Amino acid sequence: MAGRMLDLNDFFYYVQVVDRGGFTAAGRLLGVPKSTLSHRIQQLEKNLDVRLLNRTSRRFVMTDAGEEFYRHALTMLQHAGQAEAAMRQRQSEPSGTVRFTAPLSVAQFGLQTILVDFVRRFPKVDLFHHATSRQVDLVGENFDVAIRAHSAPLPDSTLVQRTLGPAPWFLFAAPSLFDETQLPGSPADLAPYPALYMARGATPPSWHLRNTTAPGDDVILRLAPRIVSDDLISLKHAARAGLGIVALPGYVCRDDIRSGQLVRVLPHWLAGTSTLSAIIPHRRGLLPSVRAFVDCLATEFPKVLSLD
Repeated sequence: MAGRMLDLNDFFYYVQVVDRGGFTAAGRLLGVPKSTLSHRIQQLEKNLDVRLLNRTSRRFVMTDAGEEFYRHALTMLQHAGQAEAAMRQRQSEPSGTVRFTAPLSVAQFGLQTILVDFVRRFPKVDLFHHATSRQVDLVGENFDVAIRAHSAPLPDSTLVQRTLGPAPWFLFAAPSLFDETQLPGSPADLAPYPALYMARGATPPSWHLRNTTAPGDDVILRLAPRIVSDDLISLKHAARAGLGIVALPGYVCRDDIRSGQLVRVLPHWLAGTSTLSAIIPHRRGLLPSVRAFVDCLATEFPKVLSLD
């Protein structure tokens, strides 16, 4: 029998035959022919290479080996039932651990309140959060959800995508950078001011500005930035220190706008567009805990991304 796995159904049949006192009663209960049960038990004995039951024309009795096997079989069936019940419970009520990833900027400026509220709302769900801007392999690294910020459509794949909300980019600067009576009124007025630039690969530094009040009125400004970085947080701090104008996602600077540490520059112009999406490995068989988490993200992120 080495290397061969027994059929768990045969454990079940054997326990039923013993509990019902014979093949006839067990077959009647299970709706299985007596001959089928007898054959399955014989095959079980053959696979185990041991006799479990001593049969006569009128009754049967368990052998010593049969009694020991019965105890183990009963325990296995109980564990199998518990495993099924646990999975049924997971399908009926959000519980267990949701493993997800999100970029650092999203984690710091978009997720904090959402996570606290979610855990309070679903006390049986635990969260494991990996903050990284790396493109995580959800299936290979065993994650349930990835939150991704992207300015272009995500590549088609077998992964399921759900849009969480738009994350427009705007121009920001410290109030001290300007004479309050002479704030820039058009892209041409930005030329005298230093720029801080979010690096995007090998693309030459520039801002592609779009007028939200006049569609099609786009302007591209070539830049000679004082600071180039791929870290949103460093650029925001530099802007708050009055070192220049920076283009950043609005939600990253929301609190700074409210506190007065930063102001919107050219408030009717967009400096870029991006989208936050939730990525899950598959839709079928989605656990209630993961579904509840993604639903929460889709409901709450539009509020977080708004500057109002």
